[in-house]
Amino acid sequence: MNKLIINFTPTGMIPNKDMTPYVPISPKEIADEVIRAAELGASIVHLHARDENGEPSTDKNIYAEIIKRIRERNKEIIIGVSTSGRIDNTFENRSAVLDLEGDVKPDMASLTLSSLNFNKQASVNSPIDIKNLARKMFEKGIKPELEAFDIGMINYSKYLIKKNLIIPPYYFNLLLGNIACAQADLINAGLMLRELPQNSIWAFAGIGDNQLKMNTLGIIWGGGVRVGLEDNIYFDNPKRSKLATNIQMVERIVSFARTYGREIATPREVRAWLSLRTPEEV
Repeated sequence: MNKLIINFTPTGMIPNKDMTPYVPISPKEIADEVIRAAELGASIVHLHARDENGEPSTDKNIYAEIIKRIRERNKEIIIGVSTSGRIDNTFENRSAVLDLEGDVKPDMASLTLSSLNFNKQASVNSPIDIKNLARKMFEKGIKPELEAFDIGMINYSKYLIKKNLIIPPYYFNLLLGNIACAQADLINAGLMLRELPQNSIWAFAGIGDNQLKMNTLGIIWGGGVRVGLEDNIYFDNPKRSKLATNIQMVERIVSFARTYGREIATPREVRAWLSLRTPEEV
């Protein structure tokens, strides 16, 4: 069975210190969590920046500080950044992080493949913005972290492929369980996998109570996982009586993977599979 890719999502946009004291907010907190998760086996990190008030931010300088702190201690882990349209859907602001260069240049960047509704917010991703983000990532040599919440989004990725805006190998995060998108069950998961383009590497993510279920399915079905406080803050879903830490979540995934006979992929291996620059080039 192929090795397990662990994509670590420590912060996201929603969790704050009032919801859970365990969510990392400052650049130092985020970097420290990333280093620990990498030691446990995470090969990719999906970063969101927060400002001095703990609010989501598109400020590329904050991203640069986080990335600098990580790479001073670990050049191996693959660093992805968010270009989300959830809090700021202006192309200029959400794409600014793609302009980082040198030691703080990201390896990957999120590319959500359509607009969608969350419980209380919309993530606005117009066709022109998706294409422009994909084009800028291509020009900058940054691998898109393709985010699909339903089959229609996977279909749109094939349109981008026809337009030569994304190139193989493709990396997909398949996110199930959001209220307005594909639900976290075997039928939806199977249909999404069936529709992936050739040369795709994929990971399962579950929103809220669905995180552990989808992570476990990803392990069993031979794919990867996306895990962290971005998608779920509780350790004991669906009871929701015990808040989780990021490290507890990663440790549990590693334990499950070993139980199912899955080895954990190293960042160097994943870089080769995704045709990313080597750690020596970072």
